[in-house]
Amino acid sequence: MEEHALLSPSSADRWLNCTPSARLESKEPDTSSIYAEEGTLAHKLAEIELKAYIGDYSKRKATIERNKVMKDELFYKGMIDEVDEYVDFCKSSLLSMKADAIMMVEEKLDLGQIAPESYGTGDCVLIDQDHIHIIDLKFGKGQVVEVVDNSQLKLYALGAYQTWGFIYDTIKEIWVTIAQVRLGEINTFKISVDDLIKWGLEIKPIAEKAYSGKGDRKAGAWCRFCKVRYSCKARADFALDGLDEAADPYMMTFSDIAKYLDKVTLVKDLLKDLEDYALDLALQGEHIPGYKVVEGRSNRKIVDEEGLAKSLIESGYSEDKIYKPKQIETITALTKLLGKKKFEELSKDYIEKPQGKPTLVPESDKRPPIDSAVNEFEFN
Repeated sequence: MEEHALLSPSSADRWLNCTPSARLESKEPDTSSIYAEEGTLAHKLAEIELKAYIGDYSKRKATIERNKVMKDELFYKGMIDEVDEYVDFCKSSLLSMKADAIMMVEEKLDLGQIAPESYGTGDCVLIDQDHIHIIDLKFGKGQVVEVVDNSQLKLYALGAYQTWGFIYDTIKEIWVTIAQVRLGEINTFKISVDDLIKWGLEIKPIAEKAYSGKGDRKAGAWCRFCKVRYSCKARADFALDGLDEAADPYMMTFSDIAKYLDKVTLVKDLLKDLEDYALDLALQGEHIPGYKVVEGRSNRKIVDEEGLAKSLIESGYSEDKIYKPKQIETITALTKLLGKKKFEELSKDYIEKPQGKPTLVPESDKRPPIDSAVNEFEFN
């Protein structure tokens, strides 16, 4: 589980591209979410299983720790299946290495030689005479995290090599894997030790600049989780830049349309963040020129279903008139209830996945294109 240095590996994409961001973010309070806490719980479960596997936890210790996790209000049965996919991958990766290979779990990695006072935690670190393999569990269900040239994982790799490279001086290659199990994605990137060291030397002056808080703000995809994204002018300029430029003042060309499409997510995220930020400021008593806070619309809700039902029945209305018929739970809820493997086993004859609606995405998306939208789909 990631500890947080000023130049945290998990935020490396930000401070490598926008060097003032680390110092700016350090002035903002730490926040959490139910998703982050759920991820922390999953990491704890994975740690227990792997430490039990390599003997760091006795059977009794593992049972005690596992029971603590299962009593947490965020735990659900399906979490076991999801974490097991990661755990099984770590085990099989270890077994595929040389006989003297070792596994370290939740290993603190010192990155200070590259980024001042920086450190991180490797979820699973495997080492033998040929290579180091770092496996990172990501529990999010949003977008797939790209493993190729991933800055966070390459920093972990540098930390691991600096610690153990002199012991295993035959290591020539580093493997890094991101296991995003809830999206069914386990992807590996391999890099030579020489290329990794070269990259480390290239980013060292950038890291020192970031540590000092110097440099200009630079916006990009890395802004997504930045703590100062709400009021960052560089981000707003980046999202809106070029939207008023077109060859024809009256009609957009296909190239113009593509340019606007490139901005859709950036602008939507910017406007949503600005709206949330402005509301928060207003609730704290700040005045946003031209705006005020009012009570939003709300819907009536029943606060005592049993009492209301009794009142209606006593007034002569039958139960079949006042109660809905039984309705099965959602697939997501049932998967959490039974666990992924058990649910798939019991539901395979009763569930189908219909063809998805045509969706326009960037060409970088991994899904194959539809040959002909007109032929493949029927439109009403």
